[in-house]
Amino acid sequence: MRRYLEEFIIRDMKEKIILLSGARQVGKTTMARQLVDSYAYLNYDSSSDRRLIVSEEWSRDVDLVVFDELHKMRDWKSWVKGVYDTEGISPALLVTGSARLDTYRKGGDSLAGRFFSFRLHPLSVKEICRFPGEEPDTALDTILRFGGFPEPYLKKDETFARRWRRTHTDIVIREDLLDLERVRDIKSIEILIDLLRARVGSLTSYSSLANDLQVSVHTVKHWLQILENLYIIFPVRPYHRDISRSILKTSKYYLYDTGEVQGGPGPRLENTVACALMKEIHFIEDTTGRRGGLFFLRDKEKREVDFLVVIDGRPVMMVEVKKGDDTFSRALFRFHGFLPTAAPVQVVYRLKHPRSSGAAKMLSAPDFLLNLDLIRQY
Repeated sequence: MRRYLEEFIIRDMKEKIILLSGARQVGKTTMARQLVDSYAYLNYDSSSDRRLIVSEEWSRDVDLVVFDELHKMRDWKSWVKGVYDTEGISPALLVTGSARLDTYRKGGDSLAGRFFSFRLHPLSVKEICRFPGEEPDTALDTILRFGGFPEPYLKKDETFARRWRRTHTDIVIREDLLDLERVRDIKSIEILIDLLRARVGSLTSYSSLANDLQVSVHTVKHWLQILENLYIIFPVRPYHRDISRSILKTSKYYLYDTGEVQGGPGPRLENTVACALMKEIHFIEDTTGRRGGLFFLRDKEKREVDFLVVIDGRPVMMVEVKKGDDTFSRALFRFHGFLPTAAPVQVVYRLKHPRSSGAAKMLSAPDFLLNLDLIRQY
């Protein structure tokens, strides 16, 4: 399975160090090892590989060297910088990891100007249908049932998916979390994840979560940031032209793993659309350098549109997701009056025929997700 980022990484690794981050078990290592035929793969968790890394004795007679779990090495950034400054990128260098690597990507220091970063997302309808024999209706239904992580998606077995998901969550919390933060109350964070699974797409009440967990609001917000860093959740904030003001307001949270969402097909469909939009935004940021954002729209009368995509400060698309309602949402037209550059789209799970009304389009969810292309829209 060739992933959607491969051609862009192959292009960029000729000039820069590549930092590849993403959720655990999303396919980073598999993709890294299939970029080129000639490569060396070194995992810092392996004692034999670790000796090769520390002594810098890996083979140079390859096209690519992949360093996995390198963030566990002390001063790894300075070490990679030294290799790059001394040897250049022959062979090319790719560093892969999850939470800690992405946290570094947001900060940066000694590697400034020496790297390009990419974020790998779970499978989406658009990516799946690049492969022969995959139909958008089937791909969407499989994602709604099993999520977009490659292993449970490809296995398509309920029992396997449940067992995989439990193991995946345990590893993320008990290994990645402790690697990233000094957190004592792991059980409460597990409960927080369970609460978020049942509240996908709802406005987040920090005080309610704090009350349920018997901790402070400040602690809840800190834990939510940790889960975001671990690629378990991502926030969608209310849109305001002054972005700093939107960050201070109540957010909605969605899961990277749609298979974790509770509450039936409606919330799972909304989560699937949210994941696809965020994947497109990160793709644009990582491959073009533009800045993107995913928001929702809500006014004082509580009229609401699920998603607003903003690229370089310009609203480009607003999306309302419906499980079965084929009547246009009035909120789409109202907000389009204020944001005329944002194409209004209503996405319906099983719509037999696409429709339009003025600037607004109504599309079936499989067709919308198959043809989603925010670069073209921009």
